[in-house]
Amino acid sequence: MRAPATSTPAATWTVGDITVQRVDEIALPPQTGPWLLPEATPEVVSRLPWLKPSFADGANVLRLASHSFALTIDGTRVLIDTGIGNAKPRANPAWDNLDTDYLARLDAIGFTPESVDLVVLTHLHTDHVGWNTRLSGNSWVPTFPNARYLTTRTEWDFWSNTELDEPRTQMFRDSIHPIRDAGLLDVVDLPAAGAAAVAPGLTLIPTPGHTPGQAAVRLDSQGARGLITGDCIHHPVQLADAGLGSCVDIDPEQAATTRRALLTDLADTDTLVLGSHFPAPTAGHVVTQGDAYRFVPSGS
Repeated sequence: MRAPATSTPAATWTVGDITVQRVDEIALPPQTGPWLLPEATPEVVSRLPWLKPSFADGANVLRLASHSFALTIDGTRVLIDTGIGNAKPRANPAWDNLDTDYLARLDAIGFTPESVDLVVLTHLHTDHVGWNTRLSGNSWVPTFPNARYLTTRTEWDFWSNTELDEPRTQMFRDSIHPIRDAGLLDVVDLPAAGAAAVAPGLTLIPTPGHTPGQAAVRLDSQGARGLITGDCIHHPVQLADAGLGSCVDIDPEQAATTRRALLTDLADTDTLVLGSHFPAPTAGHVVTQGDAYRFVPSGS
């Protein structure tokens, strides 16, 4: 599926001295919201007018997107998650055999594949690992040949010891195993009640539930803080009801518990929250509203 090309400049934010840019892949189709977050019905969305127009459409259907975040930290070039990828056979029709200009968008902000130093994978789901590799002839090769690819040990161990269905087996075959076989994959020990620094100002925070070893990414610089959610929070609607879970959460109860704790920590602080599937404007702050929260966008 060919996604439309765009020359729109990448959305950019700063967290202290850290520059964060959103690298768009595709806007996910309207049917994604009802499938992914089935309890976020149009009736539920209609009661949250602050979601419109950015995060829900006129029919009260959620908007979601696939993108990466590119960071520059003291000259180190970091990519957080790698989207769905091109030319990959996928069971989900919205992800099947994409043909996007994702790499051109990376190039446009100076992130040539060879220049990326570090790739952080918040978790090992199909729509977060796809551009780990690209097709070269008949083979899948690392897209970022000079980068270290990081995931948590808990995440790696879980999938390594799980019987995979064919679609997930295919994903590991084309997007995970080639980076492992090239010696580029590192696993990080992340304590269940702790954190793991992986670069100056870049820390992994455990956010289990969606997957056992999922991590959010915390940014710290000059007293400023940011947080990239991963799929602990798929959409701002979950701020209004942290119990709204994803149909693909491996442990829904744990996912909700994690989300509630994270939102409590973020609420009414200066932490810039960047949603891994939030459409533009993507970044903002969590503020208290009644006995729950809402998302207040910031900039692009």
